[in-house]
Amino acid sequence: PADALVFFGASGDLAYKKIFPALQAMVRRGRLDVPVIGVAKSGWGREQLIARAKASVTEYGGFDPAAFGRLVELLQYVDGDYNDAETFARLRVALGEAKRPIHYLAIPPSLFEIVIHRLGESGCAKGARVVLEKPFGRDLATAQRLNVVVHRTFSEENVFRIDHYLGK
Repeated sequence: PADALVFFGASGDLAYKKIFPALQAMVRRGRLDVPVIGVAKSGWGREQLIARAKASVTEYGGFDPAAFGRLVELLQYVDGDYNDAETFARLRVALGEAKRPIHYLAIPPSLFEIVIHRLGESGCAKGARVVLEKPFGRDLATAQRLNVVVHRTFSEENVFRIDHYLGK
């Protein structure tokens, strides 16, 4: 089992409409009890992330005070540019003793390559898994090229390619 959940794109539309409500639901069902680290370049701190999460679950998930309170206890935030190695150094610190994190890339596909590269060079990918939202490339050739990039850092059994709309 994963011992931390990192989601890139924490300030984005997908996080607002889908991820925060799903996280609250997972906490409510007793399925999430590990650190949850949001990563984005928004100039935010943890308090802004919590406010965004509360607005999200209020609008899209049905605010559950008890479950949301437990989610807040799990939430951390790393602010920074995905091109900046220092962002990933801060993420490595935030992961603490985590040995099997899962990295959810709820970001534009154009950023997959740099984030995967930075996860690898920072040590954040060691023992980790990665979840990639589709689209995975623009066509067969770009999907194959991206697969090569992904496999430089993650073995295939640790790569999950998903369409979040299938989960609706």
